[in-house]
Amino acid sequence: MDWGNFKEFRDQTTQDRFINRYMASLFDTLQAGAYRNQIVPRSKQSMNWFRKKVDELGNVSRTKVLNDPVLKRKQNPDVGDMVMYVYDPKFKKTLPYYDTFPLTIMVQPAPGGFHGLNLHYLSPVVRANFLDELMGLAPKKMTETTRIRALKYDLLKKATKFKEFKPCFKHYLTKHVKGNMARVPMTEWEIAIFLPIDNFKKVSRDTVWRYSRNMY
Repeated sequence: MDWGNFKEFRDQTTQDRFINRYMASLFDTLQAGAYRNQIVPRSKQSMNWFRKKVDELGNVSRTKVLNDPVLKRKQNPDVGDMVMYVYDPKFKKTLPYYDTFPLTIMVQPAPGGFHGLNLHYLSPVVRANFLDELMGLAPKKMTETTRIRALKYDLLKKATKFKEFKPCFKHYLTKHVKGNMARVPMTEWEIAIFLPIDNFKKVSRDTVWRYSRNMY
């Protein structure tokens, strides 16, 4: 896949942001480090680099991330958007486990809400690989206007062949989303997937990831 356009867009966006926000954003800070170290986006090098840097952060405040100036508040995200939000499940008493802070790629409208791919149900390395597989279904020219909007459900049917699809495909109810969602720009997806901001209840994240692997 040709990531040249993405890198050019990221480099320019990164420079503009640093001038305007003086490193006020966690995303900006990490992008600055990647830029200085000439890290190639969407590569094994970048995956290892971002994982290492995120690990060095230790505990990350979900509230701070949700209010990061890079993210855009959005009440009604579009298909193909990556969003994060606070969620209070309707059936939490009977669910074996659930995530109250999903990181979701919007798939399609569904009764009372929407279907989405909550990447938190996959371990960080697996979700990075799955994201690469999904991006392979998107248009070749990676910009904010063409990004991954082609991933409507008819196209996502192709993604069901990927083993990671089943455990992270979820039905969310709009009334149980607390506040507006925060849209993650495509240039920040590679960072967002490594942030330890999942909030699983009843079991640990490691247990969730083990259950997900059993679904493959």
